[in-house]
Amino acid sequence: MTRMKPVVVVDYDPNWPSVFDQLRSHIWPEVSDIALSVEHIGSTAVPGLRAKPVIDVCVVVASKELIPPAIERIQRLGYVHRGTLGVPDREAFRRPDHLPRHHLYLSPANALSLRNQIGFRDYLRTHPDVARQYGDLKTELARRYPDDIDLYIDGKTEFVLGILRTIGMTDAELSEIRDINQIEKLRNPPSA
Repeated sequence: MTRMKPVVVVDYDPNWPSVFDQLRSHIWPEVSDIALSVEHIGSTAVPGLRAKPVIDVCVVVASKELIPPAIERIQRLGYVHRGTLGVPDREAFRRPDHLPRHHLYLSPANALSLRNQIGFRDYLRTHPDVARQYGDLKTELARRYPDDIDLYIDGKTEFVLGILRTIGMTDAELSEIRDINQIEKLRNPPSA
């Protein structure tokens, strides 16, 4: 299913960490007694990496049992719960209009999707040469497929899986992540 959604990749913005800090400061007080952390995930979390200019944020809780009360608390902040959008153990939210552009997620610490995002982020943070290659790939894909987010995502998948294989994810986990990427293509939340 191809959607006409502009794919824009920009140079790293040194203000992205400050925007994340602002968002974290808004979210953390509401969840601090039940959450482990609020993580900056995605490409904007990697210094120097070109990215789509939308901050990805994840509230991490210790277990699935803490998901319902965390959803309730996040909703108190004006976020709209959107469900899993087909990604196991990850809840998505639409942001309140008054906050900077971002995607907010909620995951238990052991969720594969979270381990995928944190592992990939941390690898790129410690391997700037690989981060540069990834940024080049994203820029080329955005140039080649400016109106097709699905082909953009497809073009990144093998690179991402290669890194996840390097950090020790199993073939079964990589297969599940590939499947999740297909779901993400079909249900990619609009940048809000």
